Amino acid sequence: QVQLVESGGGLVQAGGSLRLSCTASGRTDRSYTMGWFRQAPGKERVFVALFSWNGRSKLYADSVKGRFTISRDNAKNTVYLEMNSLKPEDTAVYYCAVDAHYSDNYYFMRGGGIDYWGKGTLVTVSS
Repeated sequence: QVQLVESGGGLVQAGGSLRLSCTASGRTDRSYTMGWFRQAPGKERVFVALFSWNGRSKLYADSVKGRFTISRDNAKNTVYLEMNSLKPEDTAVYYCAVDAHYSDNYYFMRGGGIDYWGKGTLVTVSS
């Protein structure tokens, strides 16, 4: 079992920045693909970014490319999401996700193969 705890959400003005963190605990003896999804009010949860288990791939949703950066610290079992130039449409609950079975990255992006979810952290961007 893996437990995920997100932090770093909050209220920020448009154009501002936030950094989200997601720390994994439990069975962290292996490297997993970790990433972020978000769910805006009244909408489905959608992919934001991932960092593959082998460190070779960092993938982003088109809507955040050039503004968001995903990184990870394996020693701390933590993945980060640096969010810059935030827009009101980035307002959402952001969820950390882990794939513990080495699924294809694009399957992960479609929400498949996710074994663990965090409880989410709210990001609100005011205009």
